[in-house]
Amino acid sequence: MKALVRRLYFWILVGIAAGSTLGILAPSTAVALKPVADGFISLVRMLIGPIVFLTVVLGIVGAGDLRKVGRVGVKSLVYFEVVSTLALLIGLVIVNMMRPGDGFNVDPATLDASAVASYTNAAAAQTATQFILHIIPRTFADAFSGSGDMLQVLFISILFAFALSRIGAKGEMVHRFLAQASHVFFGMMNLVMKLAPIGAGAAMAFTFGAYGVDALWPLARLMVGYYLTCLVFVGGVLGLIAAWCGFSIGRFILYIKDEVLTVLGTSSSESALVPLMHKLESLGCSKSVVGLVIPSGMSFNMDGTNIYLTMAVLFMAQAMNIDLSWGQQLSLLGVAMLTSKGMAGVFGGSFITLAATLAVVPTVPAAGLALILGVDRFLAEIRTATNFIGNGVAAIVISRWEKELDAERLAAELAGRAEPAATARYNKHAV
Repeated sequence: MKALVRRLYFWILVGIAAGSTLGILAPSTAVALKPVADGFISLVRMLIGPIVFLTVVLGIVGAGDLRKVGRVGVKSLVYFEVVSTLALLIGLVIVNMMRPGDGFNVDPATLDASAVASYTNAAAAQTATQFILHIIPRTFADAFSGSGDMLQVLFISILFAFALSRIGAKGEMVHRFLAQASHVFFGMMNLVMKLAPIGAGAAMAFTFGAYGVDALWPLARLMVGYYLTCLVFVGGVLGLIAAWCGFSIGRFILYIKDEVLTVLGTSSSESALVPLMHKLESLGCSKSVVGLVIPSGMSFNMDGTNIYLTMAVLFMAQAMNIDLSWGQQLSLLGVAMLTSKGMAGVFGGSFITLAATLAVVPTVPAAGLALILGVDRFLAEIRTATNFIGNGVAAIVISRWEKELDAERLAAELAGRAEPAATARYNKHAV
């Protein structure tokens, strides 16, 4: 028991359980805890930009091969697109089999479109922006103090690393300074992550307090169907990919359980991004590959979001008795493949992505978003966790593809057979 109470995941579970109970029994008090949850996420976001910058720069400069960056980038995008398409297809097939929207018989004219107006407006503004301009920050500092978009941080990190590599010995002092600075930032993140149980508990309290258990029952079929689909995707698709890479998806999830529970509680991948990156390095993945794949995966490899897009749109169509042909559904899939990539760094990104998808599929009225607005927060938990696990698997796959995965280290860590000295060597900054 003493060993258990020292584990972070134990206290995160306690926080989630306590927060959920408080949200059900004392909703008004629970809703007042929202600033606590937001404060924890803000603390994490405050540190993510500098840490990703340092990780990517030190990884690329340490690797010494600038061509590797382009190679890893291309391989990552190919992998992301293939797996994302599989996620969309699985969502499409299962929602057609389960048909969770049947029986609602909703008249679109009776829906309150004003409830989702802010999301549809945000979607229109985002899709109107040229994606290439979205990646490039207005100033160097804006990538850290602006929207907080990881693509912007990744862009300037790669540019900085290229310049630092090209100047050779003249940049050695800068390299040493960045290496020492990374220890400080990782130490700060280590302190912040000790607050994860409080942040996760406050977030769950607000969710149940604001939306209530009563909101779940009318849309229970959609929630159950979505949760099952995400589990099928993780256990099936990601499980097969993991087996091909020589490891068990179940053991991997257990290995990152602290981070997965934090993500489930806060509904934010950012809350455990840095600990995930270091655990991947502990598993024997290349530092430079992890530094490139994980930040870019937050925008381009959103498996849970892709499942959500197809299931949510078809649920709304079924609820409003709108019959979509297979041709229209495949068109929807193609649109979702694009819109799911275009919402990087936008607050409430997944719901805005859904609004953007509906904007270019006029068959289903945007007012239908009001049907799932109440339970979107509950869907966000498993959606974000699926995205998170998918990005962890992606980093291992790309490391193996690059022949920079220590297979023996991976097997030993997942089996709990790693030697303490080796663990310290691979994970000097473990959170």
